[in-house]
Amino acid sequence: MKLHEAVSQRVKNLLKEKGMNQYALFKNGGISRSTISTLISANIKNVSSDLIYQICSTLGISLKDFFDDSIFDNLDD
Repeated sequence: MKLHEAVSQRVKNLLKEKGMNQYALFKNGGISRSTISTLISANIKNVSSDLIYQICSTLGISLKDFFDDSIFDNLDD
């Protein structure tokens, strides 16, 4: 799995855990709907740390919590 795919999957999993959807992330986080949509569909190849931080802030978790998941253990180059 590529990094951008892992980030996409992690965001999907966190949204499900928090009982949120993409719209709530847009509405509460100030992230554009198109950015969220392309991130969720894994079409953003280079996800910025600022975007991940903004998502984490909206979800109420730390960056450490975001990346502390087995999905990031075996990434492809």
